[in-house]
Amino acid sequence: MQPSKRVKFGRTDLEVTPFAFGTAPIGNFARPIDEATSDGMIQAAWDAGVRYYDTAPMYGHGLSELRCGHSLRWKERDDFVLSTKVGRLLKPAKRSQIDFSPWNNAAANEMVFDYSYDGTMRSFEDSLQRLALERIDICFIHDIDVFTRGAEQPEVFRQAMDGTWKALSELRDQGLVKAIGVGVNEWEVCYEALKQRDFDCFLLAGRYTLLEQESLDKFLPLCVERNAAVVIGGGFNSGILATGAIEGARYNYAPAPAEILDRVRKIEQVCRDYDVPLPAAAMQFATAHPAIPSFIAGTRTVEQLQKNLGWFSHEIPGDFWVELKKQGLLREDAPTPA
Repeated sequence: MQPSKRVKFGRTDLEVTPFAFGTAPIGNFARPIDEATSDGMIQAAWDAGVRYYDTAPMYGHGLSELRCGHSLRWKERDDFVLSTKVGRLLKPAKRSQIDFSPWNNAAANEMVFDYSYDGTMRSFEDSLQRLALERIDICFIHDIDVFTRGAEQPEVFRQAMDGTWKALSELRDQGLVKAIGVGVNEWEVCYEALKQRDFDCFLLAGRYTLLEQESLDKFLPLCVERNAAVVIGGGFNSGILATGAIEGARYNYAPAPAEILDRVRKIEQVCRDYDVPLPAAAMQFATAHPAIPSFIAGTRTVEQLQKNLGWFSHEIPGDFWVELKKQGLLREDAPTPA
């Protein structure tokens, strides 16, 4: 698939590119990226035809939005789609008083969760200010999952379905944002949100990949029925589907367990048999589902970005997917690239 091809974004009038640029790394996730590298990656993505960019206040305590806006500011606004998120407010603070973990040398803001109506409106306006762009196209409610909020999740979810939903729904009705959704690590949370409210889209991190297809049971079919778009982030399961089953491989933010390492080794063998790079298979598999228009890839260098773009357009024979299913390494009902 060509990364620059325009595809329809669910039921909205937006069109996105199947390859999206994820800006968590330019928020200095884990280690810093300098300004020139950050801008260089966005310009390289633009030159490759990428026209969907995703950011969030959380990424680098506002640094990602600042950098994203800086690099896109003089582009023709109608030529690209931009998404950000709500659920955290940023407040200026002394660097010595801020816990930046896992961000490194981030912006001097402390973060506070806020899923109220007023907090959501403030967050939306603050993001527009940091980006210094005329509009935001897609807005996701961020991190109302068990992974992030633990035992508080049921109450946080309730607050978001009331306060945040009301604010985003009004912004959509007023034409100030074109699509609203939920961005989390668990498909079950997305499924419950779609049952309760009229969402346009979701950003699902890591739960529909070569290694995980449980979302095919309930969530993705409901998205097809409602024509709700799903964007996939974390499509490498936080590392192992990019690196392969190497020593120290990461799976869902932790060292990969033995059974996952074994499964990936078997997938890698099929990849070798058909001359298919593992990351190419991971990226193209996700966007083969009819509800999934785009795959978000975050990179740290221009060279890494160019590799991702090459993998995304790498030609994969149809027999490759047949063999994965034959060996029980992929669900029979999982859509695969034509």
